[in-house]
Amino acid sequence: MKLDEQLTINDVIITMRGNLAENGYLADDALVMALFLAEKLEKPLLLEGPAGVGKTELAKAWSRMRGCQLVRLQCYEGLDESKALYEWNYQKQLLYIQIEALASRGWDAGRDQIFSPDFLLKRPLLTALTSEEPVVLLIDEIDKSDPEFESFLLEALSDWQVTIPELGTIVAVSRPHVVLTSNSTRELGDALRRRCLHFYIDYPDFQRELSIVELHVPGIDRRFLERLVEFIQTVRKQPLKKPPSVTESVDWVTAMHLVADNELTADLVRTTLSALLKYTRDRNLILEKLPFLLRQE
Repeated sequence: MKLDEQLTINDVIITMRGNLAENGYLADDALVMALFLAEKLEKPLLLEGPAGVGKTELAKAWSRMRGCQLVRLQCYEGLDESKALYEWNYQKQLLYIQIEALASRGWDAGRDQIFSPDFLLKRPLLTALTSEEPVVLLIDEIDKSDPEFESFLLEALSDWQVTIPELGTIVAVSRPHVVLTSNSTRELGDALRRRCLHFYIDYPDFQRELSIVELHVPGIDRRFLERLVEFIQTVRKQPLKKPPSVTESVDWVTAMHLVADNELTADLVRTTLSALLKYTRDRNLILEKLPFLLRQE
């Protein structure tokens, strides 16, 4: 846990922030510190915040930075252990049951054979726990799963093991780096939160969004980029159903870079606004206010 005597914590954070940037992710010091602690304490990192602010992308950048495989479990309503952990390969089991060797050995011997790792189909959670090398396990949009699935995860995230009735307890070969993301569509349970470090990622301020977009849209005129980001920040302050995410900001700036000659005009905004806003009501609201918004940015 102790740092190298020649390094300060600031050195480590600066280095880690630079490594993330080299892998396409710009993080502030507070987020880098949370990631550093998640690694050193071997605890899951729970990232909450609006959709599209970079929670999933952080897990991807972390895996690239550490040279790890990214194992992704996409959560949804009704997700259960057969989709997250394992299921038995029933077709393969039936074929094995039918072979003459099994018939001559009897059911008791055969049962031990068909409920063995050879017939196990690993899903993301079991894949991460049984990997010989550490992986980054991304449990994406955990808030979309049911509370029962949350409870199921507790053993894996606290003891780094899972129980399969036919095989017993399987302990992690190497502890994965775990990122859970949530868009806060429902409140997560206290038991899950206790097992995690927590960080809230909000929409970026002007300077941070400028840096992020500049990273993804190289070669764009700096002053033109500043005007575009100022406009995005102004749009985000409006009473929208869904404010534009960082991903949508990058998409819109890319579109404007392609079609505009470094000029932000009402006509160009009207024709490209679908890249920034994904609800008709939101686009109509912005189009109605467009002359005012262009004066404000």
